[in-house]
Amino acid sequence: MNATQSLLGTAAALMLLATPAAAQQRQLGPQTGSVRIEQLQVAFIGSGQVGGGTLNFRGRSYGITIGGVGFGGIGASKLTARGRVYGLKRVGDFAGAYFQLQEGWALGRAGRGSVWLQNAKGVTMNLDTRRQGLQLSLGADGMLIGFK
Repeated sequence: MNATQSLLGTAAALMLLATPAAAQQRQLGPQTGSVRIEQLQVAFIGSGQVGGGTLNFRGRSYGITIGGVGFGGIGASKLTARGRVYGLKRVGDFAGAYFQLQEGWALGRAGRGSVWLQNAKGVTMNLDTRRQGLQLSLGADGMLIGFK
């Protein structure tokens, strides 16, 4: 595969991720909370991440832990993400397994991306990310989120 084919494949995959994400945001209803996450990511085809953060829900803050594995990407980065939570009715529904679609990049101190996460209880997160390191990320992951 040459560089042009690789670039076209990456662009097509990004378009496939972006289209459902934009449509999904319109269907999610009002924002029910917010979240801030910090994690370390390492990827070489397969990927792994570990970290934590804070969930803000109904005027209270809750410490959270994060861990996961997946596929898609290469490199290592420190990720900081902030975003919106939708569909959260009870704080206990936040913890559990999430499916994650992500795209992003990092080169030194510059790097950005976006992440969509959803669990079986109907909780969805849309996060804007900042990355530091050297990484290209495009893929899907499974992630476990718990409370500290």
